[in-house]
Amino acid sequence: MPANTDRYENAVARYFEAWNAREPEARTKAVAAAWATGGTYTDPLADVVGHDGIAAVVAAAHEQFPGFAFRLTGAVEGHHDIARFSWELVNETDGSAPVAGSDVITLADDDRISSVLGFLDRLPAGA
Repeated sequence: MPANTDRYENAVARYFEAWNAREPEARTKAVAAAWATGGTYTDPLADVVGHDGIAAVVAAAHEQFPGFAFRLTGAVEGHHDIARFSWELVNETDGSAPVAGSDVITLADDDRISSVLGFLDRLPAGA
């Protein structure tokens, strides 16, 4: 039986909306739309729980990389309540992408994210 790919793609689209929200109010709303209450985000540089913690990690990324946006690279793959995808952080001026990674998300019953396990595949020195 084929997986409902819309479920995974929609969750990942909300995930990128949250990561690309630059204004605090928009970011707060986008994080709440993407993550379940009590959702988690873990990567080599962060390990947070809840909407406030996740929004703080997103804000820190924008402070460190102003003028950059997160973009999906490749397809979203999913099964059961789990999806994986790859991304890169792109400079909107010159198109360079100094940061890239892969994430695995687990979805809650309402299709919001309950957990993210992130892996950094490319990171500039000193970041």
